[in-house]
Amino acid sequence: MFHDLRLLQTLPAAVLVTQEGTIRFANVASAQLLEAHSTDILIGRPYSEFVHPVDLQRSSNRVQQVAEPPQAGQPNKPSEFRIRTVHGNLRMVLITSVAIEWEGAPAVLMCGLDMTHQSEIEAQLRESEQNFRRLFENLQDVYYRTNAQGVVQHVGPGVRRVLGYEPHEIEGRTAESYYPQSSDRDAFKAAILENGEVSDFPGQMVRRDGTVIDISISSHALYDHTGNFAGVEGIYRDVTQRKNLERELHRLATTDMLTGMANRRAFLECAESVYEHSRSNGEPLALLMMDLDHFKSINDRFGHLEGDRALVAFSQAVKSQLRASDAVGRLGGEEFGVLLPLTSMDEGLEVARRILHGVRALQLGDETGHTYGITASLGLSTFRQADRSLRDMLDRADQALYLAKHQGRNQIASLEPLGE
Repeated sequence: MFHDLRLLQTLPAAVLVTQEGTIRFANVASAQLLEAHSTDILIGRPYSEFVHPVDLQRSSNRVQQVAEPPQAGQPNKPSEFRIRTVHGNLRMVLITSVAIEWEGAPAVLMCGLDMTHQSEIEAQLRESEQNFRRLFENLQDVYYRTNAQGVVQHVGPGVRRVLGYEPHEIEGRTAESYYPQSSDRDAFKAAILENGEVSDFPGQMVRRDGTVIDISISSHALYDHTGNFAGVEGIYRDVTQRKNLERELHRLATTDMLTGMANRRAFLECAESVYEHSRSNGEPLALLMMDLDHFKSINDRFGHLEGDRALVAFSQAVKSQLRASDAVGRLGGEEFGVLLPLTSMDEGLEVARRILHGVRALQLGDETGHTYGITASLGLSTFRQADRSLRDMLDRADQALYLAKHQGRNQIASLEPLGE
């Protein structure tokens, strides 16, 4: 503790005393340096408010370092830092600091000398600041920095375009506040802690208007001088348009365009995954293979356009009887498959009956007013522990479908006993 503050007040060099990052004392020279009309304006404000964003992390590291062994009590070496005054003007200052005790508590005394008196340096600083500001203001990506607790310390003006917020509305809040799902943020933090950096990491954020957007994050972890995790710094960008295109391409690649169902490849990939899950967990699983009866005669009698309408009506009748967890796909032509997870033989038979009755109830008609009905044949199989693969289950359902058609169509068949 300095008992006579008059000495510090009379020094020609700027002197600040900070505790936990907050200014507790400022002499007249520091007020002049920071263009404050009195020292009272500086008291209680974070010292980081006057440090240029480019130098803020280096400044924080030096402040932490000076208060810890083996340097505690010893001033650090003078180093040049860019600072901003109360009026936003840029200065280059030579700063050294030392750990002290102030009013009975640990503090840091900072002493600075203005180094921007030479016009050449001032011009270089102005040009550097203009270039930096122009780049920063026009950056399409959003620059950000958080501390170890995930609180946003600084965010670039690009956040106006991406999230619709002003930077000061973001700073001081946790980054999690803008994630629609905490699992996205958790996955990001885990990747950063494990690898130290991420590139093009996927995620989502919520805009001010409530819209959820897709983002791509490229960031790296920050560490203090002792190697402890101190936060994250990086950029993120709005990639919603790209992700929507990717989703649409995926939909086109996996969807049957006529019925809106999964196509053959997508259905079989899904079936493989569900089958392996059932095998691993010993859970029941049922599979239906379905065929629209006499479909060729519909095409021959009414034309292919009406045949397409019949397929659409059939697929809607099938989907109306299924749960969200069930999977249905068009395997080709008039053949369809339905996968029923957690479903026994009796339960699968009940679903098959509902589908059969729903299809029978359809009343279709062509553009000339001719009406007709359709029926379907269904083959049912269930998971067996003796199955070597999904192919065994598919083969039994396919053979059961053939049996239903051979026995006269418009019915359900299985190679296993069916309940009454």
